[in-house]
Amino acid sequence: MISFLTGKIRNIQSESSIIELDVSGVGYEIVLPVFVMDSISDSSLTKGSELTFEIYYHSTERSPKPLLVGFSNKLEKLFFQKIIQVEGVGPLKAVSSLIFPVAVISQAIENEDLTVLNQMPGIGARAAQKMIATLKGKLMEIIGEVQSIDPVGGKDLKIRDQALEILKGLGFKESDAIIKMNEVVSEKPELSENLEELIREIFKADTV
Repeated sequence: MISFLTGKIRNIQSESSIIELDVSGVGYEIVLPVFVMDSISDSSLTKGSELTFEIYYHSTERSPKPLLVGFSNKLEKLFFQKIIQVEGVGPLKAVSSLIFPVAVISQAIENEDLTVLNQMPGIGARAAQKMIATLKGKLMEIIGEVQSIDPVGGKDLKIRDQALEILKGLGFKESDAIIKMNEVVSEKPELSENLEELIREIFKADTV
């Protein structure tokens, strides 16, 4: 069983969200959830950079080829292990569906926010309901841990919540407000730290 790997980046396949890691001359192909790959892209790491990944190792009789899923820390790995406990959400589906950071998905489950969950690739209404039924009330420790080790992520959630309440007060449907907010933040991540600019950009995008 492989629990973690430290090595140098040999190749980055951004489109397929795969990194080849050279560990003392042995190459490992590691599949990354989208939010992990995005964090690597944002940090401008390149070939030859050294990285450590927490690894979830998956292999079954039906799928004997090992699947190595990589995470930046143990908390992300723990969250992944909880998500794949949901009926119908196996490791492969979970890897491709995790486009939002751990804190955002955890908060959406706790708030029963189907709009956010349904934006995750492969997670339809039924799967989203199962995620809520299975995990609601079991993720508060993870949310707290994420906010303690990633204060920017915690701040991001608070600003999103404030922006959502403002938009709803101005007549936006909650689902429309969340979609527009996610679109703006995906294009300009820095706006997630500035409530006023975030609201202004959402209105600007809405009038285009």
